[in-house]
Amino acid sequence: MAGWWDGFELWLAQQWFPIQFVLVAAVLLPLCAGAAWVIHRGVDGIADRFAAPRGNATDDTRGDDDLGRSDAVS
Repeated sequence: MAGWWDGFELWLAQQWFPIQFVLVAAVLLPLCAGAAWVIHRGVDGIADRFAAPRGNATDDTRGDDDLGRSDAVS
């Protein structure tokens, strides 16, 4: 595996800079987006687990049924 990686690294280092940039961005952008999504879901799940119980909607004087949720997308 190390020999393959060394060969790939040497090949990439010999490429023209714009090609290097596109290849690295094509790999890193999806990886970083996926990692951010996993971290976001993990933190949201942990926050929901430790959030205080809310009772039913009739007890809420503000009328906001989704207090404490930071995720507008889900």
